[in-house]
Amino acid sequence: MTPELTLITAILLPLTGAAAIAVASRFGDNIREATTLVIAAALAINVWQLIPLVMAGDRYDIILTEILPGLHLALHLEPLGMMFAALASGLWIVNSIYSIGYMRGNNESHQTRFYICFALSIAATMGIAFSANLFTLFLFYEALTLSTYPLVSHKGDVDTVRSARVYLGILLSTSIGLLLPAIIWTYFLAGHVDFVLGGILEGVVDGPQVGLLLALFVFGIGKAAVMPVHRWLPAAMVAPTPVSALLHAVAVVKAGVFTLTKVITYIFGIDFLFGEASSGWLMYVTSFTILTASIVALRQQNLKRMLAYSTISQLSYVVMAAAILKPLAEVGATVHMVSHAFGKITLFFAAGAIYVAAHKTEIPQLKGIGRQMPWTMAAFTIGALSMIGVPPTGGFVSKWYILAGAFQAGNLIAIVTIIVSTALNAAYFLPIIYMAWFMEPESSEKAHGEAPVTMVIALTFTAALVLLFFLFNAPVVELERQIVEQP
Repeated sequence: MTPELTLITAILLPLTGAAAIAVASRFGDNIREATTLVIAAALAINVWQLIPLVMAGDRYDIILTEILPGLHLALHLEPLGMMFAALASGLWIVNSIYSIGYMRGNNESHQTRFYICFALSIAATMGIAFSANLFTLFLFYEALTLSTYPLVSHKGDVDTVRSARVYLGILLSTSIGLLLPAIIWTYFLAGHVDFVLGGILEGVVDGPQVGLLLALFVFGIGKAAVMPVHRWLPAAMVAPTPVSALLHAVAVVKAGVFTLTKVITYIFGIDFLFGEASSGWLMYVTSFTILTASIVALRQQNLKRMLAYSTISQLSYVVMAAAILKPLAEVGATVHMVSHAFGKITLFFAAGAIYVAAHKTEIPQLKGIGRQMPWTMAAFTIGALSMIGVPPTGGFVSKWYILAGAFQAGNLIAIVTIIVSTALNAAYFLPIIYMAWFMEPESSEKAHGEAPVTMVIALTFTAALVLLFFLFNAPVVELERQIVEQP
């Protein structure tokens, strides 16, 4: 199979997988879930075979159709998209294993619809990862929003549907009202919207217009959850935990920061933005988001809601790293996408396991739970330490690169933000760890064990990834350096 065909197959596999899951459901739950796992594994194999090509410096394009002169529906293989596609396709397998235990253990309804929409979401994610231009990316970006709406509204009660509408409303209004005009403006300025290393806007726009266009992109890409367009993310916590893991670690929020990073790198260009004073506001907005979301997380009592605000803060690490506009920070942005994915999916897996096994959702209820669910809380502890940035976790590596980039740029705002936010991360994660391991459970509490084995296997595996990424992060670093160290 040629690399170009492999790119198309990466989108078609989960699409046909969704249809296969629907057919397989007629033959029983086991067949349906086996089909899900087979499709997920096939996608990972298909995507991961492209990694050696990208590492060797190869790039591939395929134009599917031309809409207007300079406006194509096209796919492109490059390092940043390769990283995102490999991450999402690999974690789909783990999330599917976890979902089997969660959906069965919690006796969830509409399980077939759940697996179908999950596959459609992954197809949209692959499209985003391999998009060759802003037009193609926008189409798949919207497809991801629409395909995840049924997952967010899965429970179907009044409160859930209301929150799901907030999710849908904010993401659609920002993308159509801000992102689409930004893409159209870029098209008329540059004559095309292709992703080009070094950017396409230098020499065609300058001054305050640069800051305005950048603002349209930053706030139009609502999935990046930069304040004040972040409220969709806490609203989406009404979804089942595997969906929360999809939102926070595998697809949706990663699609947001991935898209924003591509815009900064391939549309504006790092060198061009560095010379434009009108883009400096982005550093202040991301710093505000990081610190404010951390403070809000510190005040939460609901575990999933706390993790949601933690995600908002951690996402802006990626945006801030990209906004530092220095090579080490750009590497840090990509490394943090991966380290956060491993750490946050572990935390949500643990939260879901606690809910299924102990029916607990509030932080004060977690006293002594480490004694009854040692595997789950050990994984939670590893994920939390990664969010703080403690070695030997992946979070330490990404924060190291971002902080090094901030020193490289002499950016005092970024340096102070990282230090203060790290202290805030510790302030809301360490008490949970202490409570779970060192406090006595309530005397009236009934004894319980771990969640279903598939859930424990999944969260143990992702916790191991958090630790392994501390040691084996060189491929991700090398992929990003292919971008930032180009002559």
